[in-house]
Amino acid sequence: MKKLFIGACLLGSLAAHAQDDVPTPQWRPMYHFTPAKNWTNDPNGPIWLNGEYLLYNQQNPFENKWGHMSWGHATSKDLLHWTHLPVAIPEMIDKAKGDTVWIFSGSAVWDEHNTSGFGKNGGCLVAIYTGHQPNLKKESQWIAYSNDGGHTYTNYAKNPVIDLNKRDFRDPNVFWHKTSRKWVMTVVLPAEHKIRFYGSPNLKEWTLLSEFGPQGFTESHWECPSLIELPVESGGTKWVLMNSAAGKARGVFMQYYIGNFDGKTFTNDNPESLILPVDEGDCFYAAIPWNNLPDNGKVLIGWMVPGNQKTFPWTGQMSISRDMRLRKTAEGLRLIQEPAAVVKKALPAPHMTPSLHVDANTELAASRNNNAYWIDAELDVSAGATAGFSIGRNADGSHETVIGYDAARHELFVDRSKMGSGPAPDRVRQTIALPGVSGKVRLELLFDKSSLEVFIDGGEKVLTTYVYPDKGATGCSVFSRGGSTTIKNLTIWDMSHI
Repeated sequence: MKKLFIGACLLGSLAAHAQDDVPTPQWRPMYHFTPAKNWTNDPNGPIWLNGEYLLYNQQNPFENKWGHMSWGHATSKDLLHWTHLPVAIPEMIDKAKGDTVWIFSGSAVWDEHNTSGFGKNGGCLVAIYTGHQPNLKKESQWIAYSNDGGHTYTNYAKNPVIDLNKRDFRDPNVFWHKTSRKWVMTVVLPAEHKIRFYGSPNLKEWTLLSEFGPQGFTESHWECPSLIELPVESGGTKWVLMNSAAGKARGVFMQYYIGNFDGKTFTNDNPESLILPVDEGDCFYAAIPWNNLPDNGKVLIGWMVPGNQKTFPWTGQMSISRDMRLRKTAEGLRLIQEPAAVVKKALPAPHMTPSLHVDANTELAASRNNNAYWIDAELDVSAGATAGFSIGRNADGSHETVIGYDAARHELFVDRSKMGSGPAPDRVRQTIALPGVSGKVRLELLFDKSSLEVFIDGGEKVLTTYVYPDKGATGCSVFSRGGSTTIKNLTIWDMSHI
């Protein structure tokens, strides 16, 4: 991904903040991926191979601010514990054009049958990315291949493989389409609000198949498209197309479309004007699916765009990986996202409370003093009451972030108005309407030092944001105001040792 548009309006200010070299260990995530140091943004080429998850990511190997874009590299066996590895695809010089090439966002595929001819002993990994040439003011699609399990890559001698001689043309996401027996690429024309589909038999020669858009949200430039076939809970499958869009119109935003793909054209089942958010928060962005997963898994991982608060020696992190499926609702098919089963399998032993009656504030000792925990609970809130969790609390309660359900308004909210003494976030209070809920709601809260992901009613809605408590503000409590609340199946995982 670029960042020309998000860079002009957002990343420029973040980079300025990130230059401060005051360490901030109190905000270093414990169980979400962050680089060991320096800047990171989009997940790139997430893929499973030989029992490991390979996560590449947009990374600046030299500084804690955006720039020198390369593909950083980390691996995991459970999407929870990470091993940091050297940069896999560094920025380079295009000697023929005399220009720097930054390695922008893209995807990676396992070319099992060596359609590309790059494999030495059978299959190989092929990375497909945008080559960003700042002096030429051009973006085109490049490929590189690896025969050592993804540790190092060799760029294709005849790059670029798709070149429209455009300034903004980026973020290729590739998968193998079994029915048509070809590789399919989604890639975006940002200013035109269009997603292009290309097909190839060998990853080197690409033919334009069709275009999609403009549809949905079009008030900011589009980025990071992806297309995936998802199961419907009641049976069958549907195709889901996603893209990101960031700018002043709505801030950081992702949307999805549900429809059909015939190997050439994606057709949206819903009205063109319908906007379906992937996440209701203010920082979930550039998410793409993991490739080549066992058992045909459907898992999404995204970048959490940093807020106004500076961090050091790193900036940026990834979301938790999320299992995806579709559910029939009164409004139609909708995306369901839950923390990935492979992650949950690796969690430590939890502290469990079958039932807890709350009519004021109750401190949760199992989650104190670390600000790195995972809470799953069912709230039965009396009519007119507001109940939920207070996190990142200091001793006198003057600083806290509140995640609550307002039974009168049928509304879930995250209130950061008293978060701490640092810079105020752009969106102090974030809300989600839950019109079908009548007093009962299940909340799954993943709080990790500075990041918060709230999964509502088994993933029907998700809200992702940042929380920056002051040092020592590590209290966590449940509360009920204006009436009583029963909390059932309260489960807390202490994640401070991950």
